Amino acid sequence: MAVLRLLGRSWCHLCDDMLAAVQPLADAAGVSIDVIDVDSDPALEARWGELVPVLLTPEGEELCHYHLDTAAVRAYLARFPLESAD
Repeated sequence: MAVLRLLGRSWCHLCDDMLAAVQPLADAAGVSIDVIDVDSDPALEARWGELVPVLLTPEGEELCHYHLDTAAVRAYLARFPLESAD
């Protein structure tokens, strides 16, 4: 299963907005979202500090930051067919 990674901060309203916007897309594609607080890891904070929220693929490819790029996320998720219930 594909997992999107959302880097953000607990007090960041843009982070909350991006999670709320991307959740329906992820749900429809059958993927999960791993929310990571950049302030919990000095390396993440140093790398992504002012760009949060940042939505990443499992491979670390940036899909978007600050605001959801719906087209980019849909294009990425289109690569993963829904898994059969069989």
